[in-house]
Amino acid sequence: MSVATGIGYDAHRFAPGGRLVLGGVEIEHDAGLEGWSDADVLTHAVIDALLGAAGLGDVGQHFPDDDERWRDADSLELLRTVVAQVVAEGCAIRHVDVTVVLEAPRLGPHRDAIRANLSRVLGLALPHVNVKATRGEGMGFAGRGEGAAALAVATVERT
Repeated sequence: MSVATGIGYDAHRFAPGGRLVLGGVEIEHDAGLEGWSDADVLTHAVIDALLGAAGLGDVGQHFPDDDERWRDADSLELLRTVVAQVVAEGCAIRHVDVTVVLEAPRLGPHRDAIRANLSRVLGLALPHVNVKATRGEGMGFAGRGEGAAALAVATVERT
């Protein structure tokens, strides 16, 4: 057996009137994230981390943003598809850790629901799914409130 780690990153800009979805949870905010699917930066970062750990490329290869099948797609469903691919590749998902960077809204009140969604789709117990948030403190696009980003790390064990 061998252990592998993958890193995922995603960023989307805010757009007035859209939905803000993070980890499959719709969060009330005056703007949503703009993107081809539901623009769930948190879930997209987790997808990329898993694909990286399993050596299966990246989210853009599997769900290209010029393919109509993925327009307005539910990112938790995309994650479910990737989990099946990772498992079919002979990898057991062991741990996922993700950090979201955004000024507002606060992620804390939604953390448990996000962790529960990820835990269910990943097939992991809650202690193996960690979700954190931080602010840009006024620096960069996230700090100015122009968008949100997420960074994820996934650990898999190849059997």
